[in-house]
This record gives sequence, structure tokens and C-alpha cells, in this order.
Amino acid sequence: MRPVQRLHSAYRDDIGDLVTRRPVPGPGLDRVGAFLFLNHHGPQTYPPHNRGLPFGPHPHRGFETVTFILEGELAHTDSAGHESIIREGGVQWMTAGSGLVHAEISPDGFKRTGGPLEILQLWVNLPARLKMCAPRYVGVQADAIRAIPGEGATVHLVSGAYRGEAGAIESLTGVFLSWVEIAAGGRVTFEGLRGRDVFLYGARGAIEVGGTLVPAFTLAELGEGDAVTIEAHEPALFLFGHAEPIDEPVVAHGPFVMNSVAEIHQAYADYQAGIFGVAEIVRG
Repeated sequence: MRPVQRLHSAYRDDIGDLVTRRPVPGPGLDRVGAFLFLNHHGPQTYPPHNRGLPFGPHPHRGFETVTFILEGELAHTDSAGHESIIREGGVQWMTAGSGLVHAEISPDGFKRTGGPLEILQLWVNLPARLKMCAPRYVGVQADAIRAIPGEGATVHLVSGAYRGEAGAIESLTGVFLSWVEIAAGGRVTFEGLRGRDVFLYGARGAIEVGGTLVPAFTLAELGEGDAVTIEAHEPALFLFGHAEPIDEPVVAHGPFVMNSVAEIHQAYADYQAGIFGVAEIVRG
């Protein structure tokens, strides 16, 4: 079983009136292998006639963003022509690849009426062979994501395979991603983890991993092993994923993640030259 080596509490880094916590990158933890970055927005309740989310058009290249909408809704548009509004329980998976501009904002309806909001956004690295692939976007609502029940735990399977079921989204690099709702007294085990980069973040409630308590808003850095069992003594929700290690240099600057400084400079030059295109703002 994989033991907990260290715990990393998410630190507050609010963006305007958006409550934001970030466990990685942070002090003592630059990344978790292929998993580069996590922003936990909320939980909070927006009043009527709010300004909504602040993520207007901005560029990316060289990695993927996976956005879990735990509460509320999120509008996506990008310069490759993709557009959607994904609601509570849904997921947006964007492969930036060679580069695009996208916007992630609140739909007009949410800004008018307000409501609860909680979103997790995870950045996943791409190997050099895929960093310049064609951009891709998949948005799925909650009813398209398989919810697999177990011993007091429900695994919401986004990508990869679990107990003979396939995730709603096919990852280009075989990444497994899920979020798990677990009741008091529940437990869930994930196997086949040997040699994989494993990502485990407690979003709500406290969970226990190998006798170590992992509070909410905490990332658990795990040791080696083939399996991990997560238990709960209170209702909880956590994000769990694993990926094939990418044994390549990682150079990240702003919205770009490449393999060299020269590639970062080229990304900025291409963006400033307009090569990434323009993202229109979604209404609705």
C-alpha cells in the first residue's frame, strides 16, 4: 500500500472576490509528476447581480486543463471554436496542445441570480511528442459521467478504467481522473498504481490514508506501492488521479508549459503574433 509521505496544505490566494486555494505548486512541492497545478475555487455563494468568474480570454500551450465543476456552472469558449456551458457535476477537459486562447467565465444567468460555486482546476502535463498537437476540448455534463458505487463511496469516473468501467473522456496519455464522494465509515481502494504518478487532494471533509488523517484543503504526497485505500470518518470528497511519469524537463512560465526556455519564448512570440487566435465570450 502507498503510505502518506507528506501533507501539503493549500494556501489562500484569492483572485478578487473569488476564494482560491492552491496546494500545488507551493512551498515544498513544485509538482506531483505529471500533475502540475491545482486551483480550488470556492466553496462560496455568489449574490445576485455578481460579476462572476474573472477568467477572460487568455492563452495556453503545452499541457491540458481539467476542470471539475462541483457546484455552480462554467461557460467555456476558445479560439479553436469550442463552446459550452457545463453545470454541477460536469467536467471540462481542454488540451491546449500547440496553443489556443480560451475563456472560463460565469454565464449571464449565473451572474443575474447568483448561487453556490465550487470548482477544481487541474493542469496535466503533456510529453514533448504531444505538446504541439492540435488543440482539443471535451465538455461533459454530470449525467455522462459514470458514478460507480462501492463500500460507502461513489467514484465519479472521468477518464481511465475502474472496476471494468470506462471513463467519459479518453485521455491522450492514459491519465486516470476521478472525484470520489465518501460517507462516514466508507472506504475505497485503487490498485495498479506501481510506477505511476498519484494525485490525491482532499476537497471536503477529512479522509484517512494508511492511518494518516488528511484534512480538507490538503494534498497527500504518497510513497511507492501498488495500491491505496482511502477511508472516511465523516462525509468527504476528494480528487484522485494517476498518470504515467513524463521523464522530461519541465519549464513553466505563466500560461505555458514546455521543455525549454527557448520554447517558452517561442510560445509568447506566437501568442503575440496572433497565431493562437481569438476566443469569443460565451453568453447564456
